[in-house]
Amino acid sequence: MFRKRSIDRSMFYNASHEIFKRAKELRENLTPAEQLLWSKINAGKIKGYRFKPQHPIDRFIVDFYCHKAKLVIEIDGEVHENEEQLERDRGRSAELNGFGIMVLRFTNQEVLESIEDVLKIINQTLSSSRRK
Repeated sequence: MFRKRSIDRSMFYNASHEIFKRAKELRENLTPAEQLLWSKINAGKIKGYRFKPQHPIDRFIVDFYCHKAKLVIEIDGEVHENEEQLERDRGRSAELNGFGIMVLRFTNQEVLESIEDVLKIINQTLSSSRRK
């Protein structure tokens, strides 16, 4: 007999079925920067915190999410450099902050060329969130 796995719905903040479908597609097609970061943070490799890739939150899909730390990590490509997209990103971060979620943003270049610096910032953020 199979046990049905229970899901903590609170970590999805009422994401729709369509968002879940899109998130699954994105998980199957991670960018090189996302793949690299995922290889460094999956399976509790950072301070035992568990991250989920391409995670649905409300109407968004975030690159990586740790529910325990209420931390989102976003990896931004070149499209995020134009002013219109930057404004959208600020609004998205503000909405996520409204759920009590902190957002860290890195560029593809930062992840691909300075992964150790990126990991250091993530570690520091997790350490400081633990003290709160």
